[in-house]
Amino acid sequence: MLLQAVFFGVASLDDVLKKVKRKKDIKFVTAFRDLLFATLAFPICAFVFLVFWTIFLYNRELIYPKALDGVFPAWMNHAVHSFIFLFSLIEIFLRPHRYPSKKTGFALLAVGSLGYISRILWLHSVTGHWVYPVLAKLSSVGLAAFFFLGYVLTASLFVLGERLNHLKWGDRVQQRMKME
Repeated sequence: MLLQAVFFGVASLDDVLKKVKRKKDIKFVTAFRDLLFATLAFPICAFVFLVFWTIFLYNRELIYPKALDGVFPAWMNHAVHSFIFLFSLIEIFLRPHRYPSKKTGFALLAVGSLGYISRILWLHSVTGHWVYPVLAKLSSVGLAAFFFLGYVLTASLFVLGERLNHLKWGDRVQQRMKME
């Protein structure tokens, strides 16, 4: 949710600056908005949605134990794990985004993923507990495989976001880039 809040904050800043300055693009802010959406916001929220609900439907105790229902109401669970994906899909269909090269996109996604994995591992080393109970069920090799496959899925979602953007907006985004 924090990533989504940052992204939509940057998108709002982009919109406000465009109105104030009466320009079609505020180059740096628009470019940052597009990069943030393409490489992190869309792929990660799609990953969270898919993985959370897949594990939840398989065995909710592995990802979101029933005991949490008393702490986080159902609407909060959906705000964190469902609505982020819905809002990202709406974003794709309301606004065209410039996507970086696959090399740049995959590299930035890898940096973001490594940062998140590092945080999960650090929290485990400090508290002795896993943020997600499913991780406690995995061996060291299983953890490595889980994180690697997670990156592969997230990278695939980067490509999916690019394709959805292209399906909706076609070559307009690329043509706009060439004209600038």
